This record gives sequence, structure tokens and C-alpha cells, in this order.
Amino acid sequence: MKPVYIVDSIRTPRARANDKGGLNKLNPYELLDVLYKDISQKNFLDFNSINEVILGCVTQHGEQAGNIAKSSALFSGYPDSISGLTVNRFCSSSLDAINLGHLKIQSQQADNIIAGGVEMMSRVPMLSDKAAIWHDLEIATQAKIFYMGSGADLIASLFNISRNDADMQALKSQQRAANAQKNNYFKSIIPVINERKAINCHQDECIRTDTSIKTLSLLNPSFQQLGEQGVDKAQLYLFPDLKEISHIHTAGNSPAMADAASLTLLSNKKIQENGKRARVKIISVATVNDDPLLVLSGCILATKRILDQNNLQVKDIDLFEIHEAFASTLIHCQRELKIDDEKLNVNGGCIALGHPMGATGSIMMSTLIDELERRDATLGIVATSGAAGAGTAILIERI
Repeated sequence: MKPVYIVDSIRTPRARANDKGGLNKLNPYELLDVLYKDISQKNFLDFNSINEVILGCVTQHGEQAGNIAKSSALFSGYPDSISGLTVNRFCSSSLDAINLGHLKIQSQQADNIIAGGVEMMSRVPMLSDKAAIWHDLEIATQAKIFYMGSGADLIASLFNISRNDADMQALKSQQRAANAQKNNYFKSIIPVINERKAINCHQDECIRTDTSIKTLSLLNPSFQQLGEQGVDKAQLYLFPDLKEISHIHTAGNSPAMADAASLTLLSNKKIQENGKRARVKIISVATVNDDPLLVLSGCILATKRILDQNNLQVKDIDLFEIHEAFASTLIHCQRELKIDDEKLNVNGGCIALGHPMGATGSIMMSTLIDELERRDATLGIVATSGAAGAGTAILIERI
């Protein structure tokens, strides 16, 4: 099998997903164009040698419909010969895009691939594609698919995670993200000039530096009403040992909605045409599916799988970047895998930084690479969860 290297991994800032957000007036094509141009200007290789663009996008509706991977590459003036594929594995989508690119290069179907993702949640709202699994309780129950927040509350109920536990996790995420931003740890951010707003969006916007346990404790549960509409009853029927569902998740300890795009350049060459050395080597990938009823536990199983595949233990890994898909998910993950606090999401997670669904996995990859380089560390694992128990993980080694 051919080795696969990550030459570069870049992203836009994660902007607030509302009218006041720094990226709001741009469409997804314009946002991706900033990243395509950055890769072009770095002149890593002859762009006629790029075989494919693979992008994750969860809500493929409206501006994000129409195979945005292929259409955005054409929009940005990339060669017509480059094929395009848009993938949706819920919130794992862009990490799966990297995974697919890795497999294509490894199997010699391709030499160079751009993978990543995009999600403009302020312009293409979550659930606006009106999928039956999110709007029809009968279909959702038979398919064993529930809303992500309902799954997070179920995890909290099953594994004795309290509201205070969740709020403490959220506070830690905010504090770490604020510290990383203050110290300029996020090296892979490419600033975006939004001429329609006459601003330069150059840093993540969702971080709340004034967060405290007191402010978090005052927020109302986000998914209790949904539970009262039939979800609680369905979950308690499926988990008869449970007496009740603990609705501990609020706007403060759930991932913030965001606008962003990310691109990761994959190659079969360690040294590129301009002489630049790749940043990391992909050692192993894993795609799993855990119990759909737990919704968001896939990151745990995927991390276990990739450790087992490589005869590694948690102590062998320098850094973990694991999807903070609600506070309870990461708390359960840390308890289950026994990951040291100083190795896990050291620069915050999606609660603080934002979760642009189709772009998050590739963003997490860039964050992990940045931090491995900053610490002069070697091995890292990035892992994501998606709805219905989906999970993806990638093990990388810094060059």
C-alpha cells in the first residue's frame, strides 16, 4: 500500500451562525474559494496532478446542494479534469472525506486529493433539508435515529453525568479555547475578507470569554420539550432500566452552530515539487458504527478501533482531538478511554469553538497538526461522532 501524507490542512475561522457572523454574507462557494486560492498560491504541486476534491457537507440543500465539491472546484477555476465528490456521514463528514482520500491514494487510484468540508449554518440552516428521520417520530423510532441533543441527554442518563459535570466541561472548553486564541495557537486559520460587511474575519467568533459556572447554570434545558413530545417515552421503552431521561444539555454545554470551511491536501509524496515537506503521515484510519440509539458514541468506538488496529494504548498517543459533540459525549469518552486531561482537546472543543457540521472533522485535523508541531510531539488521533452512532478516527504521525 502506498503511504499517504498530509501536505497542509487549512481552515477559515469559525464564525457565528447568524446574521451578525463574520462570514454570513458570503455563500459557500466564495468561502471555499479563499481556501482553494491559498493552496494554489502556496504552489505545492502542479494542479493538473490533483485527481479529486472530496468535501463533507451535511445539509446538502439550497446553496450547498448540487455536489458542492465538484461545483466549487469549477467555481474557483481548478482544472476541469478534477473530479468531485460530496459526502454526508453527518458530523463525521469531512473526516470521512480525508479518510476516503487516503484510501484512494493508498490504493493508487489517485496521487493527490483535496479533502475537507463546508457548512454555512447561518445561510443553510440545520434540518432545512427536511429529512424524514428528523421530522417523523414513527420513522425515527423504527430507524433507531434520534436528534443529537436527545442522544446526548440519553448518554448523560445512562452514564450518570450530571448537569454540573456538563457545565464544568463547557467551562473548560471555553477557557482552553480562549487561551489558545489569545496565544495564537490556531496557525492554520486563513483570514477571510468579507467585502459585503467590510470586515476581515480572522479568528473564531463563538468563544465566550465571560463564561462562568453561574452563567451556565442559569440556562434552561434545550431538549426537554422535545422529550415531552414523545422522545423520552421512546427512549425509556428502549432502555427499560432507566427511570427517567436527565435533560442536562443547554445552549451553554452544547456545540455552538457556526459557519466555516476546511481543506486538507493529501499526497503520495513526502516532498512536494516546491521542496516543501509534508506535515504529517497518515498511519491508520477507522470507520465504525456504534449503537444508533446512543447517537453520538461513535467517536469512542472509533478511537478504540484505531488503537487496537495499531497495537497502541492511550498512553502511547501524545494528543487526542475528539469531537466535543455535547458535553456528555466527551465526558463519557474521557471516562471510558481514561485519557489524561492534558492530552485531550487541549485547545478547547466544539462547545466553545463552534461546530460547522460538514467542516468540523477537517478543522479538527488542522488543529491537531498545529498543536503537534507546537509541542514537537509525534502521534495524534482525531476522532468524530455523527448521528446514528457513526464514528471515524485517523491516527497521524508528525514528520
